[in-house]
Amino acid sequence: MKRIALLGECMIELNGAPFGAMEQTYGGDSLNTAVYLARCAGQSINIDYISALGTDAISDGMLSRWQQEGVGTHYVLRDAQRQPGLYLIQLDDQGERTFLYWRNQSAARYMLQHPKFDKVSTHLKQVDWVYLSGISIAILPQEDRQQLIDLLAELTQSGVKVAFDSNYRPALWESVEQAQRCYQQIFSFTDLALVTNDDEEALWGDSCEEATLARLQQAGVRKAVVKMGAKGNFYQDFSTDDRMFIATNPVQTVIDTTSAGDSFNAGFLAGVLTEKDPIECSQQGHRLAGTVIQHKGAIIPHVATQDIDFNQAQ
Repeated sequence: MKRIALLGECMIELNGAPFGAMEQTYGGDSLNTAVYLARCAGQSINIDYISALGTDAISDGMLSRWQQEGVGTHYVLRDAQRQPGLYLIQLDDQGERTFLYWRNQSAARYMLQHPKFDKVSTHLKQVDWVYLSGISIAILPQEDRQQLIDLLAELTQSGVKVAFDSNYRPALWESVEQAQRCYQQIFSFTDLALVTNDDEEALWGDSCEEATLARLQQAGVRKAVVKMGAKGNFYQDFSTDDRMFIATNPVQTVIDTTSAGDSFNAGFLAGVLTEKDPIECSQQGHRLAGTVIQHKGAIIPHVATQDIDFNQAQ
């Protein structure tokens, strides 16, 4: 059985209209992926989430709910001095969202400075895959970013594979150049890059998926997925130059695109970790994301995903 550790931040989510009706839940790109990975992989994969929370009641509640989802939480650090971050989602009539964040003093931001992070580092040497995103790196203080990148590079030397979703958020970076430098280092040892065409255009100025794939290959990425939203995705294995496009079935009613990419990543990774081929991995990701965007919030009700047949051909 494969073991994967997903690293990042989960925040308290408020979903609704300012000064109007609000729903409180939780979400964060890497945690979203961990939850959906647990839902579609069942007991076939060991899943650990790596992060930090406070010791407050909301942190306790979040931890309990992750455990109920089947996500391992033994390496979620607890920080008595800090709490989870907070974000507010506002939706327009087309399901597109805007965000407001309060995360500068979140526990997850300082997880590498936690006195027990050395135990996390030791554990990561025992897993098959580590998954993280651009946000996982961007939220950290500058001095901690390089520490994490160096740790990941060390892990790959001992056989651990890295999956990286670039998930570029300009507001989290001091400059475009700084984000590019960090990403270039990570790409040099990335086994599977999961990127989105819009993010790659914003960060690198890529004009098309061919430009993105060529740049990722030059950077040292082994395999890459370029997500194209409702169109589908490109996949390329750079060791064989095997490139393909996998279309997705259109979703007629889009309620909320939050977590679309995160859930696709979960479906794709579940396929990789259970040794499915790239077409099956992509179709699995599309089916999961297509369900998620028909509901509000980052983590949709469990009942909404339990009837997805991941063995069904698209």
